[in-house]
Amino acid sequence: MRIATWNVNSITARLPRLLAWLESSGTDVLCVQETKCTEEQFPSDELRELGYESAVHADGRWNGVALVSRVGLDDVVGGLPGGPEYAGAQEPRAVSATCGPVRLWSVYVPNGREITHDHYAYKLKWLGALKDAVAADAAGGRPFAVLGDFNIAPTDDDVWDRAAFEGSTHVTEPERAALAALRETGLSDVVPRPLKYEHPFTYWDYRQLGFPKNRGMRIDLVYGNGAFAGAVKDGYVDREERKGKGASDHAPVVVDLEL
Repeated sequence: MRIATWNVNSITARLPRLLAWLESSGTDVLCVQETKCTEEQFPSDELRELGYESAVHADGRWNGVALVSRVGLDDVVGGLPGGPEYAGAQEPRAVSATCGPVRLWSVYVPNGREITHDHYAYKLKWLGALKDAVAADAAGGRPFAVLGDFNIAPTDDDVWDRAAFEGSTHVTEPERAALAALRETGLSDVVPRPLKYEHPFTYWDYRQLGFPKNRGMRIDLVYGNGAFAGAVKDGYVDREERKGKGASDHAPVVVDLEL
């Protein structure tokens, strides 16, 4: 079973590449982030033609998440139970479902913007709510994973230059502590190391030749419980999908399971 996560940075802009990638990669379930469309605008029909069902949680702004599966979609939950509000509303940043033998969450963790911004405090609250929401499944015996754009580099090795991020979000101790607390529910980073590249980044800024210079970050993660991690046989970052015209600024992260 092949499961992947990909921040597409607008599914409308990325649709031709997304459809081609699904066909060529043989992915069974894709967790999508930053759809930037309404639920009605999501390309469910085009995906259905390839044999995929879709579970979408989106409102048309800069957030939005989805699960795309050709092995079933059951017990779908849109949103983060108990999650905090921002600007008076719960943003569409999480969707979960059972896909065949596994339970999966697709998450788009708030960016945080700046350390002094109220979005940063919101980010930490959101991560705390995520920990509480997944704790029971994480500790259970069914294969379970949380995949997505976490907007946190877990260690200094997960950014191209730690000094370049001094005073910025994504690398602060409170963010990393919140990520560690999430892992303490029974989850672990299941993408194996070492990968093909010394620093398997998943995101490169469009600006200042970020990708050609490999000035990236590893912020797209796959956190699985014991049953999920024990089934993982391989994993990789598909850097090729970051190349060329019309690419997202994130690359897909793929894991193969033997269940």
